[in-house]
Amino acid sequence: MTTLYGISNCDTIRKAKKWLSDHQIEFSFHDYRKDGIDKNWLVNIEKQIGWETLLNKRGTTYRQLPESDKEQVDKDKALSLLVAHPAMIKRPILEHKGSVLCGFTPDKYQEVIE
Repeated sequence: MTTLYGISNCDTIRKAKKWLSDHQIEFSFHDYRKDGIDKNWLVNIEKQIGWETLLNKRGTTYRQLPESDKEQVDKDKALSLLVAHPAMIKRPILEHKGSVLCGFTPDKYQEVIE
């Protein structure tokens, strides 16, 4: 089973969806805003790729946080912030046959899918 996680109005998500469709990879799409985020899933993903990879500090949502939320961020604080504000999860996240990939580049997707 292949699952793509993200937010539907994200340009990078659109590129990843198109790549998967063009390569005839069946996948389901999980939209954080519509479908929510499960903390257990997030903890499992963090174990595989690390909270530093998951936390998108470049996005608008993160930049709009109060300074107190951005200070002394560790794994537990990052996971709490990501559950409360799933738009801060770097995207897309692709789960494919036990592999997890964060971000989108055609070369990386080709590696994981083969």
